[in-house]
Amino acid sequence: MVQPPSQIEQTLLAEPDDDDAPERRAAVVAREFHGQRLDKALVAMADEFSRSHLQGLIEQGHVSVDGVVANSPSRKVLAGQQIVVDLVPTPESRAFRAEALPLNIVFEDEHLMVIDKPAGLVVHPAAGNWSGTLLNGVLAHHATAATLPRAGIVHRLDKDTSGLMVVGKTLPAVTSLMRAIAAREVHREYLALVHGHLGQESFRVDAPLARDPQSRVRMAVVASGKPAQTDVTRLAVTETGDGPVSAVRCKLHTGRTHQIRVHLASRGYPLIGDIMYGGHHALGMQRQALHAVRLGLSHPQTSEALWFDAGPPADLARAWQQVDTRHGSL
Repeated sequence: MVQPPSQIEQTLLAEPDDDDAPERRAAVVAREFHGQRLDKALVAMADEFSRSHLQGLIEQGHVSVDGVVANSPSRKVLAGQQIVVDLVPTPESRAFRAEALPLNIVFEDEHLMVIDKPAGLVVHPAAGNWSGTLLNGVLAHHATAATLPRAGIVHRLDKDTSGLMVVGKTLPAVTSLMRAIAAREVHREYLALVHGHLGQESFRVDAPLARDPQSRVRMAVVASGKPAQTDVTRLAVTETGDGPVSAVRCKLHTGRTHQIRVHLASRGYPLIGDIMYGGHHALGMQRQALHAVRLGLSHPQTSEALWFDAGPPADLARAWQQVDTRHGSL
Protein backbone atom coordinates (compact mmCIF):
# COMPACT_ATOMS: atom_id res chain seq x y z
CA MET A 1 0.00 0.00 0.00
CA VAL A 2 0.84 3.68 -0.13
CA GLN A 3 1.18 4.73 3.49
CA PRO A 4 0.12 8.14 4.88
CA PRO A 5 2.79 10.50 6.21
CA SER A 6 3.57 11.00 9.86
CA GLN A 7 1.47 13.35 12.01
CA ILE A 8 4.15 16.07 11.64
CA GLU A 9 3.97 15.76 7.86
CA GLN A 10 0.17 15.87 7.98
CA THR A 11 0.32 19.15 9.84
CA LEU A 12 2.72 20.62 7.30
CA LEU A 13 0.49 19.44 4.49
CA ALA A 14 -2.79 20.74 5.93
CA GLU A 15 -5.21 22.36 3.50
CA PRO A 16 -4.71 26.13 3.00
CA ASP A 17 -7.29 28.65 4.08
CA ASP A 18 -7.98 29.74 0.49
CA ASP A 19 -11.15 27.93 -0.64
CA ASP A 20 -9.92 27.89 -4.25
CA ALA A 21 -6.59 26.27 -3.40
CA PRO A 22 -6.38 22.52 -4.03
CA GLU A 23 -6.05 19.97 -1.28
CA ARG A 24 -2.45 18.85 -0.78
CA ARG A 25 -2.11 15.15 0.02
CA ALA A 26 1.05 13.14 0.84
CA ALA A 27 1.94 9.49 1.28
CA VAL A 28 5.00 7.26 1.58
CA VAL A 29 5.46 4.47 -0.98
CA ALA A 30 5.08 1.08 0.73
CA ARG A 31 7.18 -1.96 -0.15
CA GLU A 32 4.48 -3.60 -2.29
CA PHE A 33 4.35 -0.49 -4.53
CA HIS A 34 8.10 -0.56 -5.16
CA GLY A 35 8.71 -0.31 -8.93
CA GLN A 36 5.12 0.59 -9.77
CA ARG A 37 4.09 3.50 -12.01
CA LEU A 38 3.60 6.87 -10.38
CA ASP A 39 0.05 7.24 -11.69
CA LYS A 40 -0.90 3.85 -10.22
CA ALA A 41 0.45 4.95 -6.84
CA LEU A 42 -1.63 8.14 -7.07
CA VAL A 43 -4.79 6.14 -7.70
CA ALA A 44 -4.17 4.39 -4.36
CA MET A 45 -3.71 7.80 -2.70
CA ALA A 46 -6.75 9.49 -4.28
CA ASP A 47 -9.18 6.92 -5.60
CA GLU A 48 -12.00 9.48 -5.79
CA PHE A 49 -10.33 10.82 -8.96
CA SER A 50 -10.02 9.06 -12.29
CA ARG A 51 -6.62 7.78 -13.37
CA SER A 52 -6.71 10.05 -16.44
CA HIS A 53 -7.27 13.13 -14.27
CA LEU A 54 -4.40 12.13 -11.98
CA GLN A 55 -2.18 11.61 -15.02
CA GLY A 56 -3.05 15.14 -16.07
CA LEU A 57 -2.03 16.47 -12.65
CA ILE A 58 1.34 14.77 -13.02
CA GLU A 59 1.89 16.24 -16.49
CA GLN A 60 0.90 19.70 -15.24
CA GLY A 61 3.50 19.63 -12.46
CA HIS A 62 1.20 19.12 -9.48
CA VAL A 63 3.04 16.03 -8.19
CA SER A 64 6.45 15.72 -6.55
CA VAL A 65 8.52 12.73 -5.43
CA ASP A 66 10.93 13.36 -2.55
CA GLY A 67 10.55 17.09 -3.14
CA VAL A 68 11.25 17.04 -6.89
CA VAL A 69 8.47 17.68 -9.40
CA ALA A 70 7.63 14.54 -11.37
CA ASN A 71 6.14 15.09 -14.86
CA SER A 72 5.88 11.53 -16.14
CA PRO A 73 2.93 9.28 -15.18
CA SER A 74 4.96 6.21 -16.13
CA ARG A 75 7.84 7.04 -13.81
CA LYS A 76 8.62 4.20 -11.41
CA VAL A 77 8.45 4.89 -7.68
CA LEU A 78 10.58 3.32 -4.96
CA ALA A 79 9.67 2.08 -1.49
CA GLY A 80 10.17 4.82 1.10
CA GLN A 81 9.80 7.73 -1.31
CA GLN A 82 7.32 10.45 -0.38
CA ILE A 83 4.74 11.49 -2.96
CA VAL A 84 3.03 14.87 -2.59
CA VAL A 85 0.13 15.83 -4.87
CA ASP A 86 -1.95 18.99 -5.18
CA LEU A 87 -5.41 17.60 -5.90
CA VAL A 88 -6.68 20.24 -8.30
CA PRO A 89 -10.41 19.56 -8.78
CA THR A 90 -11.72 18.40 -12.13
CA PRO A 91 -13.27 21.16 -14.27
CA GLU A 92 -16.65 19.44 -13.93
CA SER A 93 -16.56 19.66 -10.14
CA ARG A 94 -15.98 23.41 -10.32
CA ALA A 95 -18.63 24.11 -12.97
CA PHE A 96 -21.56 24.90 -10.65
CA ARG A 97 -20.01 28.11 -9.32
CA ALA A 98 -21.26 31.66 -9.15
CA GLU A 99 -19.49 34.05 -11.51
CA ALA A 100 -20.39 37.71 -11.83
CA LEU A 101 -21.30 38.12 -15.51
CA PRO A 102 -23.16 40.95 -17.25
CA LEU A 103 -26.73 39.74 -17.85
CA ASN A 104 -29.09 41.68 -20.10
CA ILE A 105 -32.24 41.23 -17.99
CA VAL A 106 -35.38 42.28 -19.84
CA PHE A 107 -37.79 41.51 -16.99
CA GLU A 108 -37.47 40.27 -13.43
CA ASP A 109 -39.61 39.73 -10.37
CA GLU A 110 -39.32 37.35 -7.42
CA HIS A 111 -40.53 34.39 -9.52
CA LEU A 112 -38.73 34.60 -12.85
CA MET A 113 -36.50 36.63 -15.09
CA VAL A 114 -36.25 36.99 -18.86
CA ILE A 115 -32.77 37.39 -20.30
CA ASP A 116 -31.66 38.57 -23.73
CA LYS A 117 -28.70 36.22 -24.27
CA PRO A 118 -25.85 37.45 -26.47
CA ALA A 119 -24.37 35.26 -29.18
CA GLY A 120 -21.25 33.47 -27.98
CA LEU A 121 -22.51 32.83 -24.45
CA VAL A 122 -22.85 29.14 -23.53
CA VAL A 123 -25.96 28.37 -21.45
CA HIS A 124 -24.88 25.27 -19.48
CA PRO A 125 -21.37 24.18 -18.45
CA ALA A 126 -20.05 21.33 -20.57
CA ALA A 127 -16.80 20.00 -21.97
CA GLY A 128 -14.73 22.92 -23.17
CA ASN A 129 -16.92 25.45 -21.35
CA TRP A 130 -16.84 24.68 -17.63
CA SER A 131 -17.03 28.36 -16.63
CA GLY A 132 -18.26 31.69 -17.94
CA THR A 133 -21.68 30.28 -18.84
CA LEU A 134 -25.14 31.74 -18.37
CA LEU A 135 -25.68 29.28 -15.52
CA ASN A 136 -22.62 30.66 -13.71
CA GLY A 137 -23.96 34.19 -14.14
CA VAL A 138 -27.41 33.26 -12.85
CA LEU A 139 -25.87 31.67 -9.76
CA ALA A 140 -24.13 34.97 -9.00
CA HIS A 141 -27.25 37.01 -9.70
CA HIS A 142 -29.47 35.54 -6.98
CA ALA A 143 -28.73 33.15 -4.12
CA THR A 144 -31.79 30.93 -4.58
CA ALA A 145 -30.47 29.72 -7.94
CA ALA A 146 -28.07 27.36 -6.16
CA THR A 147 -31.04 25.40 -4.77
CA LEU A 148 -32.74 24.94 -8.14
CA PRO A 149 -32.17 22.33 -10.85
CA ARG A 150 -29.86 23.86 -13.47
CA ALA A 151 -30.07 27.13 -11.53
CA GLY A 152 -33.63 27.57 -12.78
CA ILE A 153 -32.78 27.48 -16.50
CA VAL A 154 -35.74 25.68 -18.10
CA HIS A 155 -34.74 25.84 -21.78
CA ARG A 156 -31.68 26.85 -23.73
CA LEU A 157 -30.30 28.53 -26.80
CA ASP A 158 -27.25 27.37 -28.73
CA LYS A 159 -24.02 29.20 -27.97
CA ASP A 160 -24.13 31.19 -31.23
CA THR A 161 -27.86 31.90 -31.12
CA SER A 162 -28.91 35.17 -29.50
CA GLY A 163 -32.18 36.21 -27.92
CA LEU A 164 -34.78 35.72 -25.25
CA MET A 165 -34.77 33.06 -22.54
CA VAL A 166 -36.86 32.63 -19.40
CA VAL A 167 -35.32 31.49 -16.09
CA GLY A 168 -37.28 30.44 -13.00
CA LYS A 169 -36.24 31.82 -9.60
CA THR A 170 -38.22 29.51 -7.32
CA LEU A 171 -38.91 25.79 -7.45
CA PRO A 172 -42.68 26.29 -8.04
CA ALA A 173 -41.88 28.71 -10.88
CA VAL A 174 -39.38 26.31 -12.43
CA THR A 175 -41.87 23.44 -12.21
CA SER A 176 -44.65 25.54 -13.74
CA LEU A 177 -42.47 26.81 -16.57
CA MET A 178 -41.19 23.33 -17.42
CA ARG A 179 -44.76 22.02 -17.55
CA ALA A 180 -45.81 24.92 -19.78
CA ILE A 181 -42.93 24.25 -22.18
CA ALA A 182 -43.75 20.53 -22.27
CA ALA A 183 -47.41 21.39 -22.97
CA ARG A 184 -46.31 23.75 -25.78
CA GLU A 185 -47.86 26.73 -24.01
CA VAL A 186 -44.75 28.93 -24.25
CA HIS A 187 -44.64 31.00 -27.44
CA ARG A 188 -41.19 31.29 -29.06
CA GLU A 189 -40.42 33.09 -32.31
CA TYR A 190 -37.08 33.45 -34.08
CA LEU A 191 -35.66 35.54 -36.91
CA ALA A 192 -33.27 33.85 -39.31
CA LEU A 193 -31.44 34.47 -42.57
CA VAL A 194 -31.12 31.43 -44.79
CA HIS A 195 -29.48 30.50 -48.06
CA GLY A 196 -31.94 30.06 -50.91
CA HIS A 197 -35.22 31.44 -52.22
CA LEU A 198 -38.19 30.16 -50.23
CA GLY A 199 -40.81 29.28 -52.81
CA GLN A 200 -43.65 29.24 -50.31
CA GLU A 201 -44.73 32.22 -48.26
CA SER A 202 -45.25 29.95 -45.26
CA PHE A 203 -45.01 26.26 -44.42
CA ARG A 204 -44.62 23.87 -41.50
CA VAL A 205 -41.76 21.42 -41.09
CA ASP A 206 -43.02 18.38 -39.19
CA ALA A 207 -40.03 16.06 -38.94
CA PRO A 208 -38.76 14.05 -35.94
CA LEU A 209 -35.25 14.81 -34.69
CA ALA A 210 -32.54 12.70 -33.06
CA ARG A 211 -28.76 12.51 -32.85
CA ASP A 212 -27.19 12.12 -36.26
CA PRO A 213 -26.14 8.44 -36.54
CA GLN A 214 -22.98 9.60 -38.34
CA SER A 215 -21.96 12.36 -35.90
CA ARG A 216 -22.86 12.69 -32.23
CA VAL A 217 -22.39 16.47 -32.25
CA ARG A 218 -25.09 16.95 -34.89
CA MET A 219 -28.83 16.41 -34.96
CA ALA A 220 -30.73 15.02 -37.93
CA VAL A 221 -34.20 14.17 -39.19
CA VAL A 222 -34.62 10.56 -38.05
CA ALA A 223 -37.84 8.57 -38.35
CA SER A 224 -37.46 7.19 -34.81
CA GLY A 225 -36.62 10.59 -33.31
CA LYS A 226 -38.69 12.88 -31.11
CA PRO A 227 -41.56 14.79 -32.75
CA ALA A 228 -40.63 18.32 -33.83
CA GLN A 229 -42.64 21.02 -35.58
CA THR A 230 -41.53 24.43 -36.86
CA ASP A 231 -43.66 27.02 -38.67
CA VAL A 232 -41.70 29.09 -41.19
CA THR A 233 -42.83 32.40 -42.73
CA ARG A 234 -40.94 34.13 -45.52
CA LEU A 235 -40.48 37.85 -44.86
CA ALA A 236 -38.23 38.85 -47.76
CA VAL A 237 -35.82 37.56 -50.38
CA THR A 238 -32.84 39.21 -52.01
CA GLU A 239 -30.04 38.28 -54.38
CA THR A 240 -26.48 38.51 -53.11
CA GLY A 241 -23.06 37.67 -54.49
CA ASP A 242 -23.46 34.32 -52.72
CA GLY A 243 -26.86 33.62 -54.25
CA PRO A 244 -30.39 34.24 -52.95
CA VAL A 245 -30.95 34.89 -49.26
CA SER A 246 -34.32 34.72 -47.51
CA ALA A 247 -35.32 36.45 -44.30
CA VAL A 248 -37.70 34.24 -42.30
CA ARG A 249 -39.59 34.14 -39.04
CA CYS A 250 -39.87 30.76 -37.32
CA LYS A 251 -42.31 29.68 -34.63
CA LEU A 252 -41.41 26.68 -32.50
CA HIS A 253 -44.05 24.17 -31.45
CA THR A 254 -41.40 21.97 -29.87
CA GLY A 255 -37.93 22.83 -28.63
CA ARG A 256 -35.57 20.10 -29.77
CA THR A 257 -31.82 20.62 -29.91
CA HIS A 258 -30.84 22.54 -33.10
CA GLN A 259 -34.47 22.29 -34.25
CA ILE A 260 -34.71 25.35 -36.51
CA ARG A 261 -31.23 24.79 -37.91
CA VAL A 262 -31.91 21.17 -38.85
CA HIS A 263 -35.47 21.70 -40.08
CA LEU A 264 -34.51 24.51 -42.45
CA ALA A 265 -31.39 22.69 -43.66
CA SER A 266 -33.49 19.59 -44.34
CA ARG A 267 -35.60 21.67 -46.74
CA GLY A 268 -32.53 22.99 -48.51
CA TYR A 269 -32.34 26.31 -46.66
CA PRO A 270 -29.38 26.19 -44.25
CA LEU A 271 -28.86 29.20 -42.03
CA ILE A 272 -26.28 31.74 -43.08
CA GLY A 273 -23.15 31.14 -41.02
CA ASP A 274 -24.25 27.68 -39.88
CA ILE A 275 -21.24 25.67 -41.03
CA MET A 276 -22.38 22.52 -39.20
CA TYR A 277 -25.55 22.19 -41.28
CA GLY A 278 -24.38 23.31 -44.70
CA GLY A 279 -24.43 27.09 -44.44
CA HIS A 280 -21.51 29.43 -44.96
CA HIS A 281 -20.47 32.91 -43.92
CA ALA A 282 -22.23 35.71 -45.82
CA LEU A 283 -23.51 39.25 -45.30
CA GLY A 284 -20.85 39.73 -42.63
CA MET A 285 -22.25 36.98 -40.38
CA GLN A 286 -19.57 34.90 -38.65
CA ARG A 287 -22.11 32.80 -36.72
CA GLN A 288 -25.46 31.25 -37.50
CA ALA A 289 -27.99 33.98 -38.33
CA LEU A 290 -30.57 33.05 -35.71
CA HIS A 291 -32.16 35.21 -33.00
CA ALA A 292 -34.96 34.46 -30.49
CA VAL A 293 -36.98 37.62 -31.09
CA ARG A 294 -40.26 37.00 -29.23
CA LEU A 295 -41.25 35.14 -26.07
CA GLY A 296 -44.74 34.72 -24.65
CA LEU A 297 -45.81 32.87 -21.51
CA SER A 298 -48.22 32.85 -18.61
CA HIS A 299 -46.74 34.08 -15.35
CA PRO A 300 -46.23 30.98 -13.17
CA GLN A 301 -47.67 32.71 -10.09
CA THR A 302 -50.32 35.15 -11.37
CA SER A 303 -51.17 33.56 -14.76
CA GLU A 304 -50.80 37.00 -16.34
CA ALA A 305 -49.94 36.85 -20.04
CA LEU A 306 -46.40 38.13 -20.54
CA TRP A 307 -44.94 39.09 -23.91
CA PHE A 308 -41.37 40.14 -24.59
CA ASP A 309 -39.60 41.30 -27.76
CA ALA A 310 -35.88 41.82 -28.31
CA GLY A 311 -34.42 43.16 -31.53
CA PRO A 312 -31.44 41.33 -33.03
CA PRO A 313 -27.89 42.27 -32.04
CA ALA A 314 -25.70 44.44 -34.25
CA ASP A 315 -24.22 41.69 -36.45
CA LEU A 316 -27.59 40.22 -37.43
CA ALA A 317 -29.20 43.66 -37.71
CA ARG A 318 -26.53 44.72 -40.22
CA ALA A 319 -27.03 41.54 -42.23
CA TRP A 320 -30.78 41.96 -42.13
CA GLN A 321 -30.45 45.48 -43.53
CA GLN A 322 -28.90 43.99 -46.64
CA VAL A 323 -32.02 41.97 -47.35
CA ASP A 324 -35.05 43.68 -48.92
CA THR A 325 -37.47 43.84 -45.98
CA ARG A 326 -40.30 45.73 -47.68
CA HIS A 327 -42.55 42.70 -47.12
CA GLY A 328 -41.56 42.17 -43.52
CA SER A 329 -39.93 43.92 -40.61
CA LEU A 330 -38.01 43.26 -37.46
